[in-house]
Amino acid sequence: MKIKVQTLDAIESGDIELDEAVFGVEPRADILHRVVTWQLEKRRGTARGARERADVARTGKKFGRQKGGGTARHGDRRAPTFIGGGKAHGPRVRDFNPGLNKKIRALGLKMALSSKIAGGNLIIVDTLEIKDAKTKALAGQIGKLGFGRSALVIDGDMVAEGFALAASNLPLINVMPAMGANVYDILKHDTLVLTRAAVEKLEARFNG
Repeated sequence: MKIKVQTLDAIESGDIELDEAVFGVEPRADILHRVVTWQLEKRRGTARGARERADVARTGKKFGRQKGGGTARHGDRRAPTFIGGGKAHGPRVRDFNPGLNKKIRALGLKMALSSKIAGGNLIIVDTLEIKDAKTKALAGQIGKLGFGRSALVIDGDMVAEGFALAASNLPLINVMPAMGANVYDILKHDTLVLTRAAVEKLEARFNG
């Protein structure tokens, strides 16, 4: 499929041919849901496990008489009521590292890219090179291109330094290199902006 390419000044600079196998896949909600759930699970951090009663290295000897001592009838010093005893119902280490088939992950990314084209929310720009790394000037250019409320801008190997610097002060505009492209970030933003270099890298990622 062909799609027009623009400059950052919203001037058309030709067309680009997109690979149907990457940008023309019919999106499926179940696949996208699986990949997004996998991503969010992968980023979760587990709690530091506490030592419970069975994990504390203290004597198990009964330290007092059963009756007549004037205290509760404790059996050993591992009880949670004592200083140095085990934690009662403490946090445990949990595994938030689920697996997902590589083919499903790749298919999910293709569907996320395709969904932006289907919804008319994909913009292809020639390059992200700008003369002056000024936020005000970049905001005006973005307004002409129609980035929408939020946008994810993906460049090639590295994001152009001037653009990244100017965009850092713009809320809801995020930038990343092509190797960082992922389903969650693509779907979370209203508009997806790709450079020519980003298209080449993404297509090579699947066809290489």
